Amino acid sequence: MPEHYPNIASPFAKLSLQQKQELYRRAAELFSENKRNLFDRLAPLRTRHISVVLEDIYQSHNASAVLRSCDCFGVQDVHVIEKNNPFNPAGDVAVGSSKWVDYYRYRDTAEAYAELRRRGYRIVATLPHENDQMIGDLDISRPTALVFGTELTGLSQEAIDGADAYVKIPMYGFTESFNISVCAALSLFSLTERMRASTDIDWRLTDDAMLDLKLHWTTQVIRDGEKVLEKLMLDM
Repeated sequence: MPEHYPNIASPFAKLSLQQKQELYRRAAELFSENKRNLFDRLAPLRTRHISVVLEDIYQSHNASAVLRSCDCFGVQDVHVIEKNNPFNPAGDVAVGSSKWVDYYRYRDTAEAYAELRRRGYRIVATLPHENDQMIGDLDISRPTALVFGTELTGLSQEAIDGADAYVKIPMYGFTESFNISVCAALSLFSLTERMRASTDIDWRLTDDAMLDLKLHWTTQVIRDGEKVLEKLMLDM
């Protein structure tokens, strides 16, 4: 199984929906009304229908910029393949987005793809390919995982061969490629806008998943948040 950061599921997995609601009610008394309103507004806008996969990203500022874009577009999950390069988002670029986005670490591409397929994702590689299509034409009726490759060499052959579909972003200049963080931002804008505009795509989190998310966010805004929530659970 992949390593999960942050681990929002395990502390609350055994709680019922009602217990989670009560835990969040108690925890929410420990931080500001402004933050509570922000959590209430943003949690219903998060999605796992679109997810991002990063294969061996070398430069920390690119990894951070992708996390920031995911947060801005409400994409909750980032799957990180670390075959050669560790995933180290730079705080000044990420602007705290790593606190709000879930990311999962994998040892290799095969492990990541297997887990994504287990979760029901269609895997889409972002690169020009003989069977590619424009990002605006991609079918997103089912959960979709967009895969982005390393800065210098792009996606590995394993990542390309194992994908279910291929997309590219239209370009009209002399430069033949976008920076990975720009490519991710443009792709996410295109897909999430279409996703949110659709009446046929069930892209929102369940009530249970939203509570898990808000509970995790709570641990990020309370000092020693995980320990505080553990104590609150014991007192329930």
